[in-house]
Amino acid sequence: MTAVLQAQERKEFRGSALTRIRRDGNIPAVVYGAKLDSKSIYVSEADFTKVIRKVGRNGVISLDLGGNKHNVVLSDYQADPIKHEVIHVDFLAVDMSKEITANVRINLVGDAPGVKDGGVMQQSMHELTVTATPDNIPQSVDIDVSNLQVNETLTIADIQTNSGYAINEGVEEVIASILPPRQEAEINSGEEQEPGTPDNEEGRETKSSEE
Repeated sequence: MTAVLQAQERKEFRGSALTRIRRDGNIPAVVYGAKLDSKSIYVSEADFTKVIRKVGRNGVISLDLGGNKHNVVLSDYQADPIKHEVIHVDFLAVDMSKEITANVRINLVGDAPGVKDGGVMQQSMHELTVTATPDNIPQSVDIDVSNLQVNETLTIADIQTNSGYAINEGVEEVIASILPPRQEAEINSGEEQEPGTPDNEEGRETKSSEE
């Protein structure tokens, strides 16, 4: 799935120019990669948001720069930590016939029996690094936990993949596990004590049989 995103080349690089670009509802950006020299550009914030919603974080975008269209993917972005608005974007121009590497989100799906039994789900890995041609990079990888019991783990080896992409992680890497229920310390364990003389009677008061 691709979508067209209009872009304009930036000619000014002073801070005031960037402020004006953002004030006008645009996002400063840069595009670089296959058969394309690095260029400073800007795109409409509203259009960028629509396109990402349509194609996803790893989708291919047709970037229209001065009438020339380039297949690109979202390589990186910066967001304002307070307003949570995107303030800068890096686009990577790609050759659709050549593989690229991307980070893909992991989604745990299903209800784990171990959690129903009181265990605690612990997700150790939230992203995978995969390699594929741009149109075969998945938006996310769903991992079924519906058979996971207490004290069991899921690893990279458990992922069922198609031939469209390769996972660049060790097969023994743990994705998720179910920890046993937390045991609260009890003052009285309820165990019966065997009769007998204490190992150390020092400090104990005893009565004489003559008393």
